[in-house]
Amino acid sequence: MNILFTCAGRRNYLIEHFKGELGDNGKIIALDNDVTAPALADADVAIEVPRLDHADYLSVLNDIIKDYKVDMVIPLNDLELLLMSENKALFEESGAKLIVSDSDVISFCADKWKTYNFFKDLHIATPLSYLKIADVVEAISKKVLSYPVILKPRWGSGSIGIEEAYNEEELYLAYKLLLTKIKKSVIANMHGADFEDTVIFQQKIGGQEYGVDILNDFNGKYYGSFVRKKLAMRAGETDKALTVIDAKFLAVSKKVGEATKHIGIMDCDFFVADNEVYFLEMNPRFGGGYPFSHEAGVNIPAIYLAWWAGQSDISKHINYRAGQIFSKCSRIVKVGEQIHVHSNTNNVTEEMSVPPAKN
Repeated sequence: MNILFTCAGRRNYLIEHFKGELGDNGKIIALDNDVTAPALADADVAIEVPRLDHADYLSVLNDIIKDYKVDMVIPLNDLELLLMSENKALFEESGAKLIVSDSDVISFCADKWKTYNFFKDLHIATPLSYLKIADVVEAISKKVLSYPVILKPRWGSGSIGIEEAYNEEELYLAYKLLLTKIKKSVIANMHGADFEDTVIFQQKIGGQEYGVDILNDFNGKYYGSFVRKKLAMRAGETDKALTVIDAKFLAVSKKVGEATKHIGIMDCDFFVADNEVYFLEMNPRFGGGYPFSHEAGVNIPAIYLAWWAGQSDISKHINYRAGQIFSKCSRIVKVGEQIHVHSNTNNVTEEMSVPPAKN
């Protein structure tokens, strides 16, 4: 069995976990447009591909799936999920199983305003949110909302940045700054020249932040949830966490998983304040918090392989333990050697090495 990861980036742990399950029975193929992406160093086959927004990206990806007889494709980047979902039939015609949710699910997960309304419709507590700065000012004047107010890009991941305003002057300044950042970012292409309502304003919720991996099977049927209490963050990802089993958290997570009918694992964030659970965001893919679930006894790679093979009983792959504290650490990998570059013009994959840096 051959498994392909797109936009592999820094997900070395996923490469290692899946390699551990495959053993000698297949290969892990990792793609990225950056030959220095760390995850490429741990893959059996590492290939440099065009950027997601390149006209040849889909055709190059489809050629690689055919050339390497790929059985399963796992996308890892928020910005590619919709593209992959909309072209699912193309890839699966080549014999690969694409682990991605339906496009409508991806759309409302990527759009924080739609996510807000999704939670409201499910009667799940979520921070008050607004799209118009005038509505924020009015809500504050009526004491419906209070400072500080959080400003985020409506679409895309947290890489662009989050602003926080403590008064009206800061609110307008932060809005102008964030709008400028969005216009210069990769997500600008998602909305053309129309930048109205590209910033979302949200109530700041105090209390404790949690993450949860919500697992559905390949048919979108809810299977289980695995919660962690975030003890520390680094570069937008969970750095230290405590595993938790709490019936209240599991009930809300199940409600979300059954409503989305997403495929595979979905990474979600929520806060607990004044004994109320506030859900914030949903990412229908492997998230940075998955290593904590894995170390606590949830083997998603083994589960994916079992489901791919038609096995329904995956109980032996789940032994989630509460009260476990885990902390991430960094390691150095040598990159650039034995990287392949796929040429779409002649439909071949050539081996290349990155030249040494000049002094």
